[in-house]
Amino acid sequence: MNKVLLATASGVLATSLFAGAALAKSDNGNGAEKKAEAAVKVEASVDTKANKNVEKTSQDTVTDNTYGSTGHQGFKGLLNAIENVKDKPAGAVIADLLLTKYDGRLTAEQKAELEAIKEKDEALSAVADLLEQQGSVTDAVYVQKDAIKANIKNINSYKKLGKLYDKLGKKGVKLYVNGEEPSFEVAPFIRDGNTLVPFRAISEALKADVAWNEEERSVTVTRDGISVKLYIGSTTAYVDGKEVTLEVPAAIADGSTVVPVRFVSEALKAAVNWEPETSSVIINEE
Repeated sequence: MNKVLLATASGVLATSLFAGAALAKSDNGNGAEKKAEAAVKVEASVDTKANKNVEKTSQDTVTDNTYGSTGHQGFKGLLNAIENVKDKPAGAVIADLLLTKYDGRLTAEQKAELEAIKEKDEALSAVADLLEQQGSVTDAVYVQKDAIKANIKNINSYKKLGKLYDKLGKKGVKLYVNGEEPSFEVAPFIRDGNTLVPFRAISEALKADVAWNEEERSVTVTRDGISVKLYIGSTTAYVDGKEVTLEVPAAIADGSTVVPVRFVSEALKAAVNWEPETSSVIINEE
C-alpha cells in the first residue's frame, strides 16, 4: 500500500483500535476477540483531505496515539495488536506499518509472516471495503488492485474492483491479463455476444510477437511455438496452420485491430473467465 492509502486506512483503524483496547479489559477473556472485531469497525469519520495533504502519514497516528510514544513501546504494541487481527483488515495495515517503520527491528521470520499478512487478498479486500464505506472510492480501487495481485485467480476480487469502477463512472467491458490491466487505445466491446479486444494490447500482455500483413490484411501472433493468424473481416482463422471458424471476425475499430478475446487467448493456452455482473474479461496464463 502506498503512503496515501496507508494514511487513510490507518486513520480509519486508529479510532477502532481505541475502542478495541477498551473492550479488551472486559468480558472474562473475550476481550481479545472483541478487540479484533472492533479493529475493523468504522466508528468515526476520517478527514481524508488532511491525511493526503500531510507528508507525515498516519503511520505515526496509529503507533503514537494508540500505543504510546514512538520507539520500543510503539513497536511492541503493534506486534501485540497484530496477533489479534491477523485475519482482519487491520492486519494488512498494521503489517505494512511494521514493515515500513520498524524494518530494522524485525527478524527474517517476522518479516516473512508480516509480508504474508499484508499480501493476503481477503485482508486487502476488506481494507478496500472500509475505504469505500468512508467515501474514499479511488483509494479503495488501488487497494483492491493489490488484492487482485495477491491472488490473480480470485474472481470475486475482480468483481469487487469492477463495482468500484462502476461507482467512479468507469463503465463498459473491463480487461485483465495476469492481474494487470493492459493499456489500449480502443476500449474492449461486445459484438454479437463476443467480446472484442485490441489485438496488440492483449498480445503484448501475454508477451507474444505480433506481425501485420498489409497486403493480406492479416495479423499473426506467435507465442511459445503457437501461431495464430486472423484476417480482417473473415470468420476463418488458423491455429498452427489448422483452419478454425470464428463466431465473429477480426475487425478494424478506430484504427486498431480488434479480435475475439476468448478465441485468441485460449489458442495461446491462456484461461479466460467472464464475470458478467461487472462485464469483466479475466485472462490468466495456465
